[in-house]
Parts: sequence; structure tokens; C-alpha cells
Amino acid sequence: MSYRPRLADDLVRNALGTFGAVIVQGPRAVGKTTSGLQLAASAVRLDASPNLATLAELSPARLLDGPAPRLIDEWQLAPTLWNAVRHEVDARGLAGQFILTGSATPTDDITRHSGAGRFRRVTLRPMSLHESGDSNRQVSFVALLDGPGARSVVAGLGGPTVEDYAELVVRGGWPALVAQPSRSPTEYLAAYLDDIARADLRWAGLSADPVRVGALQRALARHTATEASANRLALEADIPLTGTTAVAVSAQTVRKYLDALTRVFVLEEQPAWAPHLRSKVRLRVRPKWHFVDPSLAAAALRARPQALLEDLNTFGLLFESLAVRDLRIYAQALAGAVYHYRDDSGLEVDAVVELGDGRWAAFEVKLGGAANLEAAAANLRRLAGKVSAQRADQLCSLNVLTAGNESYTRPDQINVIALGHLSAA
Repeated sequence: MSYRPRLADDLVRNALGTFGAVIVQGPRAVGKTTSGLQLAASAVRLDASPNLATLAELSPARLLDGPAPRLIDEWQLAPTLWNAVRHEVDARGLAGQFILTGSATPTDDITRHSGAGRFRRVTLRPMSLHESGDSNRQVSFVALLDGPGARSVVAGLGGPTVEDYAELVVRGGWPALVAQPSRSPTEYLAAYLDDIARADLRWAGLSADPVRVGALQRALARHTATEASANRLALEADIPLTGTTAVAVSAQTVRKYLDALTRVFVLEEQPAWAPHLRSKVRLRVRPKWHFVDPSLAAAALRARPQALLEDLNTFGLLFESLAVRDLRIYAQALAGAVYHYRDDSGLEVDAVVELGDGRWAAFEVKLGGAANLEAAAANLRRLAGKVSAQRADQLCSLNVLTAGNESYTRPDQINVIALGHLSAA
């Protein structure tokens, strides 16, 4: 089976030229090992044998010995390797010595010693539509952030249909499902979520009740791309204890579960954007919740493509999450981050991509419909009019991402872009 290049590969390759070690982190089954092997000269997989984790604790130098870059897969199974790698990087004084891949962040204090100047972290998420080959790549994401005054006209035709997007939401960007379309995404990912609830959270330091974790997963799925509070999620994930009416999942427990799901890279916050504004309007700072891939939300709800097409509200939220997933992947390649905006005047904008130098672009996400597109464009214009003069000067583009098959620039310079037209380049 041929290797599908990932956008993070270049980030890892570049980091190996500067740092002694690169940590490739991300959820299980996302392709970290396969990606790391493309750049490694030697490798050891700690999950290949229970004895290897013990050996790592007793004699870490044995595992670190090998041609560089040396891949150490699932390093979190032996957290003391952090300090061993740190010391070895210092001793060698060379860049590009180790690639560490892992599906969880250890909670103990083994990693309390700083990796500054030694380690670089790169997150590998499920494939974007660009990476999976489902985008026709007619609209450049990079061009959308080229800089103020450099706004180019976008144009594109074709690509996925609305029915295709429903399939893409359910399948997600998981390499195994992309490579083998005959597999059932719903069954594959339902089992994945069950494994997370029953086994994986222990690596995040949490002994969790899988029934209640499953209930929380379903609550999160219903509130994908929303600002649901821990209290709200606790109410929706409530499973009374046997023989009682007591609340079995408290807000504090939900918060612990959310932290644990984040530590195994299954759940991601989309933080609120806090720009300087012209007015005194108050910003809302609560994050939105997204699974790392919208297919996990679909699996938690047992939603198949036809069910999404019959429930456009749920489909719209999961489509927004699909767009945020891709924006995160494309933004990471530019050292950027993805936020959302909301203020107490009622103005909401689904996504704001901001780069390290202050350049930014705003995105509304809509399945389609003329009225929805007009409302989205109005929101974008309002946001552009609210930011300070300095932030307005750093604005690169205003965009509406859709499930349509046309991309174009409107007379008001707002871009309407089919998600399946975006290219990372």
C-alpha cells in the first residue's frame, strides 16, 4: 500500500533540522507510526512487547541506541524515556536524533523537566480532504492568508456533492478507512470510541466508568461545534445509579473526563478569539468542543450518511466540525491557530485563523442556501467592522465555506468556497 503524504511530514522534517527530538502526537490510528517511519533511520515500538517498556525503565540507553533519527513509538508507555532522551540530546549536541510518537500525554511529573530547545511537538490529526484526495485543490488556503491588500479572486467548480460530504463526515480522515472504503466507518469508529472509554483513558491517568464515558461521548456529539458547559454536558450524560435517582455524572467528573479525552487527543477545544475591538462590546470566552474528527461524533450518534441528510441541523454542526478539522491542519502548516468569535451582541463567527505575525482570516461555515450565505456574509462584515484599526489592517480575507460545488469571490470581496476545493498549498 503506497504512503499518502501528510502535511505534518514537512513540519517534522524541518523540525529535525533544528531540534534534537521531535514528538509526533495525536490520536490512536491516525498514522503517527507510519508517518514517522518515512523519516526515521531506525525504530523501536514499545507496544510490540510488554518487556520493552520494562527495558526502557531499566536500561533506556539500549532503546535509544540506533541510527538517527531513531523512532521510539508509543513512548508514553515508558514516561522515564523523556529524561533519557533529553539527556542524550544534550550529550550528542546534534539535531535530528529522535522521533517520539505517542497517543497520550503522561500525567505524572516525569516530563516536568523542560524540553525547551530540545523537543518540538507536531500534532498529527486525521487526514484533511486535501490529504485524503477528496479535495480537487482549486482554492489555495495559503493565498487566503497572503496578506492585507493581496486578496486574490478565487474560482472553482466540481468536487464533492452534499451527499458526498455526508459520506465524508461519517468516514472521516482515518487512514484505514480512507485506504479501504469497503470497511464500515460506523462499526469501526464505534469500536474505537468503546476502546477509548474502556482502555485508553488510563494512559491519561483516569480510571473511568466506560458507561459514563460513553454517555459523555454521546452528549459531546450532540453538542459538536457548540459552547456547551460542563454543567450542560453533565445533565445530558446523566445516568442514574442503579436503584436511585442520583446524578451519576457531576460537572466535576465531566471536567475530568474532558481533560482525559483531550490528553489522548480525541477531543479538542476551539478557543475563543480575543482581538482588540473598536467598541466596548464584551467578548464571550467559552471554547467550542470538537472531536478530533467529526466521524467520531457521527459514530457516537450511530448516524449514517442518510440520517445526516434527513437531519440538516446535526449535519450542519458536523460539517462545521469537518471544516474546523481541515482549517486546523492547514493552519498548523503555517504555524497558525484556529479560534471562534462570539460577543454579547449576538455576533458569532465560526472560525478565525490567526498566524503568528498577526495576519488573520475569518470563516463562516454553511451547508448552503442563498439566505444562509447572505447571513454568513453579513456576520463577516460585522466582525471586520468591529475590530480595531490595527487588526483591520491585518485582515487577509473573509470567507464562507460551503458544501456546494462552486467557489467564487463576491462583489463585496467575500469569498464563497466549497470545502472540497481547498488546497493546503
